[in-house]
Amino acid sequence: MEVPFLDLKAQLPQIKAEIEERFSRILDNTAFVCGREVQEFEETFAKLHETKYAVGLSSGTDGNHLALICCGIREEDEVILPVNTFIATAEAVSYTGANPVFVDVDEKTFNIDANKIEEKITSRTEAINPVHLFGQPADLNPIMEIAERYNLSVIEDSAQAHLAEYDGERVGGIGDIASWSFYPGKNLGAWGEAGAITTNNKQMYIKAKKMRDHGSKRKYFHDLIGYNYRMSEFQAAVLNVKMKYIKQWTERRRKIAEKYNEQLKDIEQIVIPAEMFGVKHVYHLYVVRAKERDKLQEYLKENGIGTGLHYPIPLHLQQAYAHLGYKKGDFPVAERLADEILSLPIYPELSEEQIEYVCQKIKDFYRTKHHS
Repeated sequence: MEVPFLDLKAQLPQIKAEIEERFSRILDNTAFVCGREVQEFEETFAKLHETKYAVGLSSGTDGNHLALICCGIREEDEVILPVNTFIATAEAVSYTGANPVFVDVDEKTFNIDANKIEEKITSRTEAINPVHLFGQPADLNPIMEIAERYNLSVIEDSAQAHLAEYDGERVGGIGDIASWSFYPGKNLGAWGEAGAITTNNKQMYIKAKKMRDHGSKRKYFHDLIGYNYRMSEFQAAVLNVKMKYIKQWTERRRKIAEKYNEQLKDIEQIVIPAEMFGVKHVYHLYVVRAKERDKLQEYLKENGIGTGLHYPIPLHLQQAYAHLGYKKGDFPVAERLADEILSLPIYPELSEEQIEYVCQKIKDFYRTKHHS
């Protein structure tokens, strides 16, 4: 049996006709950037995440960048973020001329360890940038308390956390501002690159709208030096259709995670994901910790099962950040996880048979001599 890590084709029958209809309307109107579809997207997405404002952008990385700019992050400032995340979180800090300051992660949730944030704060620290990794919200209450105490901004990197909840609130409106990605493989994915920011702060909203469009509120009048971070109408159209299904797709992801948990919990060489109390994890990725991870991954591949590593090299050991002077051993939890974590297939269209097959093959691997 083949079980791809991600199967975007499986989603097509449900949404294709409706998206094609919208595409046809865009072609007839010949308005391709920041038109009616983008406006609809912004209104619907803000409502979905219970925020006052959303601004559609051309990628999630743009969202990270604009969120920092809206918080006034400048050269030589410091921004605290987890060392176990995709590089885009740190890159955006670098774009502003500020320095990313890495913090180790919690062994159970893989999210930034809130207990280790305060010791990293200096006179240059201006913001904390927690990531809701794999779809599980970071522990925001202590983060918000620290931010208030030191007068810091909180920027939620929500790229993997569409519809996730913390203490009964949707992520994206708890901090000062949040960034979002709609890369095709995301829980809410476009058919290309797209991103957004959400906020409840009117000034940040106005600034983000200007900054995405060359610092302009009306054509050829430029208040600021901005960027070309505008969202395409085609991507907004895809997202507008998909938003009708995102709640049911999210519940399906949670059900699949439950099934994995049930079948894998008794394998002593596997640690299943821990869902923190009081959060709603949306399982963008289902990530286990596995003994002899590389051999298990190879065995699954031989048996037609796709897997992923998120992430094999923590940020402090990436060549791109060598200039920060970190070394191996500086973030022991993230380094240990990098050798153990394995992402299993998870998407709403995954069948019961496929889930069963993946779990059976993992059991087979540890029961036999394949790994010795």
